[in-house]
Amino acid sequence: MPSPLVSRRACAGLAAVAMAATPAAAQPRWPTRPVRLIVPFAAGGPADICARVVGERLTRVWGQPVVTENRGGAGGNIGADLVAKSPPDGHTLLVATVSLVTAPFLVPNLTFDPMRDFAPVVEIFDYPMVIAIHPSSPVRSVAELIDYARRHPGEVTYSTSGVGNTGHLAPALLARLAGVEMTHVPFAGASQAQTALIAGQVTMAFNNPLQTMPGIRAGQYRAIGVTGETRWRDLPDVPTVAEQGFAGFRASSWMGFLAPAATPEAVTAQIERDTRAAVAEPEVTARLVAAGFEVRNRGRADFRRQMEADSALWGGFIRDAGIRME
Repeated sequence: MPSPLVSRRACAGLAAVAMAATPAAAQPRWPTRPVRLIVPFAAGGPADICARVVGERLTRVWGQPVVTENRGGAGGNIGADLVAKSPPDGHTLLVATVSLVTAPFLVPNLTFDPMRDFAPVVEIFDYPMVIAIHPSSPVRSVAELIDYARRHPGEVTYSTSGVGNTGHLAPALLARLAGVEMTHVPFAGASQAQTALIAGQVTMAFNNPLQTMPGIRAGQYRAIGVTGETRWRDLPDVPTVAEQGFAGFRASSWMGFLAPAATPEAVTAQIERDTRAAVAEPEVTARLVAAGFEVRNRGRADFRRQMEADSALWGGFIRDAGIRME
């Protein structure tokens, strides 16, 4: 017969094992079905590339298909609304850009609140805008651009894929700071806006590096500035806007995953952990860098702070400038 001391030790050990196992047993298994990555824009843009590159790796990690769905329209608000109203179980995620946090300031009676209805999960990458000028323009620097706009009010035009994205807000902010008038020419999508620039129908565009670099290499337009805090790695000879007389000017966009706000913390923590591990893999990082992005791979707390900062920055400017999405 075992001694009472041994018995007590054995029981204590079994109790400790049981207590340690209880939290794990209580955790719901996730995912239990395919995970949808809702891209609120057309295929081929930064959000779409982000979803497909990272989703391909997460399919292998989670053992469930990670499916990219393009739900474009209304500047990204249709796809965002879909995710905001989806079951909060982690199986439907939004591939969000900075336009999400500008939406409340642009759209009356918006059907969702970006800061209340979503749980930030992971910020994957960001990127600056490149100021691309048609070769027929005499402008070769930001200073020359402002001077030309001052002497020719309204004649400087810029194409965008719609109202309220960074490609629209960045030149509008620059014009306001410089006290000049430049004309916004919105198109239905990025490809149409790019075609207009190449054809010389507009003076310039503030585009992401993915869109801009092929045209620069082909001589279809030239770069006169970048809107980030530092020079862009692929354009080391092109100074930032801040370097060209507008100290503190910064206009970058980001890309990341968000879940419906009521998604369980254990699920969002797993998505964050697994996604950051996937993005950190050399193959995934290399593919994102090759597409023209700056990999950030920030977690939930840092991502929320970034969203809050951009909401304050662009919200104030949009209100002051009276910009609205029709």
